[in-house]
Amino acid sequence: MNFSSLFSSVFLSVTVLTPYLVQGYQANQPPQQPALSRRGLLATAAATTAAALLSSPRQVLADEGDSLTDVYFGVGCFWHIQHEFIEGERNILGRNDHQLTALAGYAGGKETGSEGRVCYHNFQRLADYGKMGHGEVVGMSIPESKIGDFADLYFSLFNPRTKDRVDPQDRGGEYRSLLGLPGGTKHPSYPSVEQAAKKYGFSLEAGKGNDPDTLGKQLVYVYDTKKFPFYQAEVYHQYHDDFQSPPYGKAYNKLADLALDEGRIKTTGCPDRV
Repeated sequence: MNFSSLFSSVFLSVTVLTPYLVQGYQANQPPQQPALSRRGLLATAAATTAAALLSSPRQVLADEGDSLTDVYFGVGCFWHIQHEFIEGERNILGRNDHQLTALAGYAGGKETGSEGRVCYHNFQRLADYGKMGHGEVVGMSIPESKIGDFADLYFSLFNPRTKDRVDPQDRGGEYRSLLGLPGGTKHPSYPSVEQAAKKYGFSLEAGKGNDPDTLGKQLVYVYDTKKFPFYQAEVYHQYHDDFQSPPYGKAYNKLADLALDEGRIKTTGCPDRV
């Protein structure tokens, strides 16, 4: 999720138009037609700027001095996990539909396909995530101070009785338990992750890439996102119903189209519906 282009455009609009606004104040007389035109342009730019800032979590949801951090979490199929982390974004961070960042994806493998692609199983046998050692995850951008809160949410998603994923019928490294932080176990917020893991009875281990399934081990691999980055999954996987819960509803499913229109979901070059 790269918002630098959005910020640059907004900054450029304000920078270019500000001198005209100052000039209008200094004139102290009814504006002539060119000034009226500039005023209308400024009003339009201001409205566009406000809308853009409201739709950008990097602009409105990180308190001063609290940087946003890209992280990911995985435990079994990513459909259910994405829904739960979207609820976390709403409840913990107060985000709205235009500010959600949680996306289904892949991470933890040592390889990618051509052009850096990582894809779901497909008949073309193109960049298969399982064969390249990746696991299913949900990636998101959250304030650094909230990593502990989201870690606590993550561990609450395991079956409390078995301390395993809620879909144990899915087997293999693709469904292993894993999480990713910049720097991995060396991230400053890692102790809060350790605390959450201990609270729920799990151990943590630094991931080496292409790691095996964790079923029955009460183990979560921790990856350095700089070495093992997040790869967004196909559009058709986003905001998808799962097999553990009743359908989430069309309003939830349609959030995929909204995110695609707003650029928060990208096409991946993998076989997809778009």
